[in-house]
Amino acid sequence: MKRNCSLDEISDGKLYGLNDMVKLGCNDCEGCSACCRGMGASILLDPYDIFQLSLNLNTSFQALLEERQVIELNVVEGLILPNIKLTGALEQCPFLNEQGRCSIHAFRPGFCRLFPLGRYYEDGGFHYILQIHECTKENKTKIKIRKWIGYPNMSSYDRYVNEWHYFLLDMGNSLTEEKKKAFNLYLLNTFFINIYDTNVDFFTQFAARLEEARRILLA
Repeated sequence: MKRNCSLDEISDGKLYGLNDMVKLGCNDCEGCSACCRGMGASILLDPYDIFQLSLNLNTSFQALLEERQVIELNVVEGLILPNIKLTGALEQCPFLNEQGRCSIHAFRPGFCRLFPLGRYYEDGGFHYILQIHECTKENKTKIKIRKWIGYPNMSSYDRYVNEWHYFLLDMGNSLTEEKKKAFNLYLLNTFFINIYDTNVDFFTQFAARLEEARRILLA
């Protein structure tokens, strides 16, 4: 999601890579779950997030959307994408348990893993940034970004995130409003609804789908 502001307004002004040390550690949040409430529709989900949720909860995209009602669809810069559906008067994540702890922490979405980091995209790639107004915890300790996000295959994940971002950007910029309607249906079916083989590397399957999508949509 784009933010119309300068780096100096939202970050410490530095650009980071996976192996950089940044003040992020907060002793397992010490019971705080403020970032799991009041976030509106901003907790966007990408295909890998849906793959992880479906696999670990033994469910499907449709069930997450219609039966469990833990995700919803919203228009983001002209494209229809899923996000976590916050609930109740406190607008909290549906995956918070009674103790205010994340019940899906081991397979939580990439947005949650990233927080309070952000990504700054430029020249076909991206850097990480530290958003200084997002987390109120004090006395944080330094931790390597690679460890903070916590996926075992971070190089593949970073490459995937970059490809997904620029694919959506290309589609948003090149398609007319009329064509976006058909594209949104294709997008949901191809990358979210159609099941991925759990016995095959997700990123390999995604790359094949992305290549086919670009071939069809940019023809």
